[in-house]
Amino acid sequence: MKTLQAGDKAPEFTLLDANEQQVALKDLLKEGKVLVYFYPKAMTPGCTVQAQQLRDHQEELAKRNVITVGISPDAPKRLAKFTERDALNFTLLSDEEHTVADGFGVWGPKKFMGKEYDGIHRISFLIGQDGKVEQVFDKFKTKDHHQVVLDALDA
Repeated sequence: MKTLQAGDKAPEFTLLDANEQQVALKDLLKEGKVLVYFYPKAMTPGCTVQAQQLRDHQEELAKRNVITVGISPDAPKRLAKFTERDALNFTLLSDEEHTVADGFGVWGPKKFMGKEYDGIHRISFLIGQDGKVEQVFDKFKTKDHHQVVLDALDA
């Protein structure tokens, strides 16, 4: 697993959102910087906390010209349930084949409760409007993710 680093060009992607509409990174970048956050599975405890914190701080991110996009291997229908259940106010994208996760270098071996398997690592990328990774966030607690991002934007 070779994770993208600051300065790397972010891979172009187009994925389906919770409404099964195509969303392309290049279109989002026309509107501002994009925070692409990868999370393992919708509606699980850690992913829920992370999403709720990002939801509650969307206004602060928007003031800094940042658009939030969450990516997981969940199907669009599950993303729709997650969005509705938690009143999420940002876009979730479905990467069922984990091709985008592979491109960003966040798909790889994991361990949980003694079992090894391949899955998404909880890593986020701030992508500048030039399409390059400005910052990588890989050291945070789910409840503090939003603050780590905001602090980096304000530094």
